[in-house]
Amino acid sequence: MSLRIGLFYGSSTCYTEMAGEKIRDHINGMFGANVVTMHNIASDPISLMTDYSYLILGIPTWDYGELQEDWESHWSEIDCLDLIHAKAAVYGLGDQIGYPEWFQDALGYLWAKVVNQGATTVGAWPNQGYTFEQSKALTEDEKFFVGLPLDDENQLDLTEDFIHQWCEQIVTEFGLGSK
Repeated sequence: MSLRIGLFYGSSTCYTEMAGEKIRDHINGMFGANVVTMHNIASDPISLMTDYSYLILGIPTWDYGELQEDWESHWSEIDCLDLIHAKAAVYGLGDQIGYPEWFQDALGYLWAKVVNQGATTVGAWPNQGYTFEQSKALTEDEKFFVGLPLDDENQLDLTEDFIHQWCEQIVTEFGLGSK
């Protein structure tokens, strides 16, 4: 199968990686083939993003709206990428109760970064069912997040279902049909 989706993530505590594995497994299951390749940006070059027409990018928000360390280390490298032909979906992990003023801020930063490099984004997610004060990851009308916000600290029981729904959504929005 010639379809290839690159999933790039940074993960200090493995939760973003584990969410990425669930996303990979669900999409691969939809197609009955290994179409998603995972890349840990701590060890794989960011420049590999340009090898894919379809991207899924995972980032956690740390503390007071900060980037995860691996993304922060490579942040300026994203400015050198030409993503004009790419469709990208972003997902993030954050803690809406512990950090309600910065919930999913890094998700919003990453979304804006790839949009600035020309990527078309998909995967906006409704903001209902979350309790937070502010987020840089909201769409302009504030009705959606720019990608999938996961909160394994406070809503672990929802993660699996959210991932399944979101995978179905982004595959459709990518314009891909399963199997």
